[in-house]
Amino acid sequence: MSENKLFKGIMYGALLGGAITMMDRKTRDSVMNKSRYIRNEIVYYSKNREELKTNIESQVTKWKAFYDQFSSDAKYLSQKVNEVKEMTPQVKTLLTDTKDAFSQSKDEYKSIVVPEPEYTSIYEEKKV
Repeated sequence: MSENKLFKGIMYGALLGGAITMMDRKTRDSVMNKSRYIRNEIVYYSKNREELKTNIESQVTKWKAFYDQFSSDAKYLSQKVNEVKEMTPQVKTLLTDTKDAFSQSKDEYKSIVVPEPEYTSIYEEKKV
């Protein structure tokens, strides 16, 4: 019984809400214009069924091509993500090795380019 009351309540609420919104002039005009448009489309396509069939087939073909392209792109992206996941440990190792090599080279370059300071004793005489 409570299901029956719930359904009735929802229906009455929808009808009441629809009636209240129809009090607005813009809403009434919009509903009337849309209703006329739909009625004209129904009349037109009831007389031109082949055109309706062609339009539907065209839309189905378009959406099928869209789905196929989307599916292909999704597969491609999935493959690339998997490749990156597999490469990540290798790339990390490569970057660590490269960093270490540059660090060692940096120290060697410093020793080659910058001469070591000469240490003199404070007791040595300065040559003038």
